[in-house]
Amino acid sequence: MPKKILFIEDEPVLQKTFGDALAPEDCEVVAAIDGETGLRLAQSEKPDLILLDLILPRLHGLEVLKKLKEAEATRQIPVIILTNLEDVKNIETALELGATTYLVKANYSLNEIVDKVKKALSN
Repeated sequence: MPKKILFIEDEPVLQKTFGDALAPEDCEVVAAIDGETGLRLAQSEKPDLILLDLILPRLHGLEVLKKLKEAEATRQIPVIILTNLEDVKNIETALELGATTYLVKANYSLNEIVDKVKKALSN
C-alpha cells in the first residue's frame, strides 16, 4: 500500500515535481494549495507524512504546524518543513512546535529531499 504524503505548498509546479519524484518510491502525494485546505486534508486523509511550506495563503505554515500538533487526530504525523525561509527564529519555532525536520529548499536537491522523506517514513 503506498505511503500517503500531504504536501502543503502554494506552488503547483513544486507539487507536481515532488509528486513525480515520490511516485516511484511508492508514495501518493495529496496536494493542498493553502494552510486551511492543508489542515482539512490532514484530518480527512490521515497522511503518513506532511511536507509543509511556511509561506502559505490563508494560514501561515507555523500556524498549520501548531494546529496539527494540538489536534489528537494529527499529532503523531511527522511534519517536514520545506521552505525558503532560513531565519533561525522560524527554524527554532518549527522544531519547538514538533516538526521532524526543517529543510531550506535552496540547500537541498530534489533527490536529497526524497531521501529525507523516505527516511522519515521508515522511522
